[in-house]
Amino acid sequence: MDKADYKILVVDDHALTRDMVRMILKSMGFSDILSAENGEIAFDAVKASYFDLIICDWNMPRFTGLELLTAVRSNKDFADTPFLMLTAEAYRDSVKAALQAGVTDYISKPFTAGVLGEKVLKALGVPA
Repeated sequence: MDKADYKILVVDDHALTRDMVRMILKSMGFSDILSAENGEIAFDAVKASYFDLIICDWNMPRFTGLELLTAVRSNKDFADTPFLMLTAEAYRDSVKAALQAGVTDYISKPFTAGVLGEKVLKALGVPA
């Protein structure tokens, strides 16, 4: 499958972060990228359409990244969707909670394009 064929959902309450992630993904060859400003909007998008990958911030109003991850993992239709958590939360308990909820991988903010790219390719099983 070509990178342009993957559908990716980017969820973050900060437009600048969403734009930066989109820009990095586009520079890697991904083009089907949808954005959501919170987990509630994102979960509606997940229920309405298939995604190959979800990249989500931890701290958001109304519906956090952990709440979105839990909702995604609890639905058999998309429970196996790779899920990358982007966050400044570096506390051991937070990492443990995300791992217990089934996060695919964890990316600490601030992050580089290289780190994001590496984690995205690994999550999708795409060779570098």
